[in-house]
Amino acid sequence: MGTWPLTVTKEMEKRKELFRRDPDRALIGAGGYKAADEAIVHDAAIALALGKNVLLKGPTGSGKTRLAETLSALFGQPMHSINCSVDLDAEALLGFKTIVHKNSQAVIEYVPGPVIQAMTKGHLLYIDEINMAKPETLPILNSVLDYRRRLTNPLTGDLVQAKPTFGVITAINEGYIGTVPLNEALKNRFVVINVPYVQGETLKSVLLAQTTLTDETLIDRFVALSADLLVQVRNGQIAEEAASVRALLDACDLAAYMPPLRAIERSIVDKLDDERERAAVRNIAETWFDE
Repeated sequence: MGTWPLTVTKEMEKRKELFRRDPDRALIGAGGYKAADEAIVHDAAIALALGKNVLLKGPTGSGKTRLAETLSALFGQPMHSINCSVDLDAEALLGFKTIVHKNSQAVIEYVPGPVIQAMTKGHLLYIDEINMAKPETLPILNSVLDYRRRLTNPLTGDLVQAKPTFGVITAINEGYIGTVPLNEALKNRFVVINVPYVQGETLKSVLLAQTTLTDETLIDRFVALSADLLVQVRNGQIAEEAASVRALLDACDLAAYMPPLRAIERSIVDKLDDERERAAVRNIAETWFDE
């Protein structure tokens, strides 16, 4: 990863020691994100070490979640996750009340959600696809994301103050179906890191490290396929998901056990709704792989 600024190195070491025996150590990310530009990881880690909120912006399947897990691993810090959707509500963020039986009596007990857990434990909070959530749901996080680092929990009435090591990472897929633009008040609370698709030798190293395919000749062809698909995405001929690195990983895994063209059909082509897009991907794949 290169050389870290001394302040960042000290913060990483401090957090690793702090969470070394944390009961939630299983929530520490496994890492594994690779980028052609090391500044992506460096800048995100520096921002976190300085107490900034980090917004990862990039196409679907570009590795944003893997990058968040890598940041968790670098700091040795447990990370609580929220997957946003239009159905996301305050309970999914803050927790809920439930009835439990204690000493033969039914009592109402509060179960803290991921936001409250991350704040009170000083952990990381990862909010995936934050722009999938309804705009009216997100303002509840405004005071958590600014200098105050606190909120009044509407479910309990308690004032919750985050511990100093608490950090927030969010991810968005811009322009994706079902997403809404983040309002400026929310966006201004983040340092933005662009996460593009990896290509070339970096992509090859990812495929070798993260798939069961070991045939380097085939892997080189998958790398070339990815480059051609990206050209078509930029030209507006096929959807972004056709060039997803996640889909390419699936294709490589399958190609270790079946013909590559069939693997591409299952992992990439069949995910597309438009017949013209499916035909375009098939045509590109057939230039690199034989039946």
